[in-house]
Amino acid sequence: MGKERIDEIKDPEKAIERAIEAYRRKGYSEEWISQRMRSIEVRKDLTGEWKNRGVKFGEYGILTNEVSKAWSGKTVPEYKEFKKLKGESLRDNMTNAELVFNMLAEVSTTELSRGIKPNNFEENKYVAREGGGIAVDARRKLERKSGRKIISSSNAKYDKNVLDV
Repeated sequence: MGKERIDEIKDPEKAIERAIEAYRRKGYSEEWISQRMRSIEVRKDLTGEWKNRGVKFGEYGILTNEVSKAWSGKTVPEYKEFKKLKGESLRDNMTNAELVFNMLAEVSTTELSRGIKPNNFEENKYVAREGGGIAVDARRKLERKSGRKIISSSNAKYDKNVLDV
């Protein structure tokens, strides 16, 4: 295992392939895995923007909760409780649609931050809420037109067909 980690340091793509293979072994679909990999990229872009705006690493969780609450109506702990998760990753237990709307909220937050250029934590909280607000508007419109709820209690632990929700 130590050699594998050293190899991954030399070639980070190996770590990505290892993660993809782990998701396959857990039974996730190729479509879901692709979305999850994109969501990691979007998240890294957002946290990079927060870092550029002077947000401290320990404050990322607070801002993440602002984004999540704005688009889904739930903070991350509330969302995990809704999905009956304990130590599992929330994102690893989102449906494809939930991942997409979470990514929209994070991309929106990143783009707004680049335009608004918040100077302090409170301004970053405002931007996080606004970014999540863009995604909630889109989510509600889709729910109205499709007649289906996007926020789902399904999780990968109990529902292997999490994408079918």
